[in-house]
Amino acid sequence: MFLSDIYPYLPSNLRNILSQVETDIYEFIEEIRLRINRPLMIYGNNTDFFVQDCGKITHISEQGYIVTKDDIQKTLHLLSESSIYALEEELKNGFITIKGGHRVGLAGKIIMENGVIKTIKDISSLNIRISKEVIGAADKIIKYIIDPLSNRVFNTLIISPPKCGKTTILRDIVRQLSNGIPNKGFKGINVGVVDERSEIASFYDGVYKKDLGVRTDVLDSCPKAQGIIMLIRSMSPQVIATDEIGKKQDAAAIEEAVNAGVSIITTVHGANIDDIRNRPTMRKILNERFFDVLIFLSNRLGVGTIEKVLDGKTFKPIH
Repeated sequence: MFLSDIYPYLPSNLRNILSQVETDIYEFIEEIRLRINRPLMIYGNNTDFFVQDCGKITHISEQGYIVTKDDIQKTLHLLSESSIYALEEELKNGFITIKGGHRVGLAGKIIMENGVIKTIKDISSLNIRISKEVIGAADKIIKYIIDPLSNRVFNTLIISPPKCGKTTILRDIVRQLSNGIPNKGFKGINVGVVDERSEIASFYDGVYKKDLGVRTDVLDSCPKAQGIIMLIRSMSPQVIATDEIGKKQDAAAIEEAVNAGVSIITTVHGANIDDIRNRPTMRKILNERFFDVLIFLSNRLGVGTIEKVLDGKTFKPIH
């Protein structure tokens, strides 16, 4: 269970509380939130729950265990292995990735230097986002990204707000493309993954912990734009997958991959087409028609709900 990854980073009192939570609750937990002088909270199934000292969950905030400043400081001490300076580069991004691909978001006082975020101090909130592997998560989507006539993989952009399962689905798409899909007559192909935030593959100690298939190569902790070019030049991928694009350099790298005949599958935060068109880089990507398919997700009917699928060239509905 993911708890074995997370427990080493929690002080003993929080470990003791969370260890008493009923086992079936952990099946749907997506986040564990710690806020100074606020109740310990878990999130899942579009619902917030507060955790009592005894491990029971409640909807009444006043009954939840109140997280202390000491709880936050001890957790940071464990996350940084006693040296917060060792995490300075990650703190600039506002999160820390831990074993298992779980992401710990941080909030506090932002320190700027020459107009750039230098670090975060006086941290008051931690959000532990649980990375889960769901084999088959992409079953309903995979048919939209493979041409049924040629078996070519379409250049695919997955668009969704946070907490809608896009990284989980992307991971399973990679696994299926890499292993092959016998019932669709699709043979496995070489897939390259640029895992900038160590969330897709959960790379740890030279091994990735998530199942990404037998024909997958991973660049961990590598900037997306550079990683895409590196994979094209070194690993001969037929598909490159990455998560959460948005920078100008990302658009240039995607264009180079498409021109080289390598299919791209990636994701972006957004609620709808107008939402992403309002961003200059994404507007360029859409206007250049780099993607064949646009898939929109939500959690309206559960995580990974497919709201619609658009043709990336005409923007007309496919589904």
